[in-house]
Formats: sequence, C-alpha cells, structure tokens
Amino acid sequence: MMHRAKRSLGQNFLQDPNVAQKIVRVFDAKPDEAVVEIGPGKGALTALLLQSIPHCTVIELDNELAPFLQEQFGEKITVIHNDILSVSLTELREQLGKPIRLLGNIPYNITTPILFHVVDSLPAVKDFMVMMQTEVAQRIVAKPRTKEYGILSILLQYFSTPKMQFQVSKNSFFPIPNVSSAIVHLDFEKPFPNRAQNEALFRKIVRGTFGKRRKTLRNGLKGLDVPVTEFEKLSVDLELRPEELSVADFVQLSNELIHCAPQILNTATEEVDG
Repeated sequence: MMHRAKRSLGQNFLQDPNVAQKIVRVFDAKPDEAVVEIGPGKGALTALLLQSIPHCTVIELDNELAPFLQEQFGEKITVIHNDILSVSLTELREQLGKPIRLLGNIPYNITTPILFHVVDSLPAVKDFMVMMQTEVAQRIVAKPRTKEYGILSILLQYFSTPKMQFQVSKNSFFPIPNVSSAIVHLDFEKPFPNRAQNEALFRKIVRGTFGKRRKTLRNGLKGLDVPVTEFEKLSVDLELRPEELSVADFVQLSNELIHCAPQILNTATEEVDG
C-alpha cells in the first residue's frame, strides 16, 4: 500500500523488519493475553504479533490506514478508529475481560500525554512496550540529581518498573525522523514498593514542586499552600531541590502531608510535564 506519512499525525513508519522482529520477540505476547497495539500504521508489528497470538486490538486514527488494516487482517484484528487519548482503556479492559498488554510506535509529539493517559487508566493496563524519542526514554529511567530527572521519571518509576530495552536507528523509519528512538518497557505489575496513602496528593506534590524547578522544596510547598507551621514536622530536607529527591522521598513527603490533602489538592498549580 502506498501511503504518505502525515506530518499532522506525527507518522514515521517502521520499515526495518529486523527491528520489528526484535520488538515483538522482546514483547513476547502469549495466545491468551489481551494485546492492544497503538498506532499500527501499515501493520509491520501487527503481522508479526499475529504469528503468535490469534487476535489483537489495534487503535489507529488515520482515516486511510484504519480500513486498510481491517481489510489486510480481517477477523484477526479489531480496529478502533480513534485517537488513543479518546479511548477509555478501562472500558476496553472490561470488554476484553483481562488486563491489557499495550504495544505501540506512537507519535513522538504526544508521547507524554499518552503515558499519563495510560497511568490514569491503571490497573486496566498490565504493561506497555513503547517506541519513543531517546531523550524521553532517558528521562523516564533517570536517577535523582541528573538533568534528565523530573516528573516523568518519578511518576513512571512509582507506577511501574521502567526499562530501556534497546536503541533504534533513525534509518529504521520512513520518513527518517530528526531524533533517535528507543524501546522502553513499563511493567505496571511491578510498581514502586512504597505506596502513597493518597496518590492524587503524591502526584500533586511532585508536579507542584517541579513547577518551581531549581528552587527549594520549601518554595515549592509554599506554592502548594502548605502551612509554614507544617514545615518543621517534615523529615525531608526542605533546602533540597525537587530534582534531588528520590521516589521514596516524595512518597514519604506526601504521606507526612496527608492531613493537608484537601487544601493542597485544591491549589492551582502550573502544569508542567518535566
């Protein structure tokens, strides 16, 4: 099929069969699993998946590719012709009758919104193997006190065990993108062992303090309307910057501020996705 990649949809088609085979081999889908592929494009991964599983669901926004995929694979696939951000993964999990295994070569310009959409859908999703810009992959697996470390690092290391699997050459795609790519696996069945008592509060504190990135935690908490009288009760060093705190530190901080949850959650904060 001749199909021009649409820049408006962020399309870069995977055309290296060796890379496609490696992705599917590492993903290791089993016949009884609920596999959902995001952005299948021309079906490079879909065809390989269907060699080991009887059926998969694909989510494709492109008006030409959605019917093409249905015609190519017939009853072996269910095509959801929609934007992944508009698809309820929770409802899809109910329809499929088991937690979803997600696989995707997604548009790089909406990688972060897709990742948060998946996190917001937990526990509907079991794991997610995703192609993304190497720079974003490095942020996800980053350690504290590095320039890559931020909101994405903390939240995905809290909700999953992320692992960068391998790099993918620019030349594996058509058209050739301007950035390098990597495959990342997010295992949502292995989240961070220490749990926050209120996960909405945990996320708000992470986002709120990183909204004041490179300022101290004290400044960030003031921006969240935490009473100054609470500061001396906290075990975390408030002179540290948010990028110096580990996931465990943020869990502890949110648990120590649990009684301040209503006012913190009602505070308007700057939206950042760092």
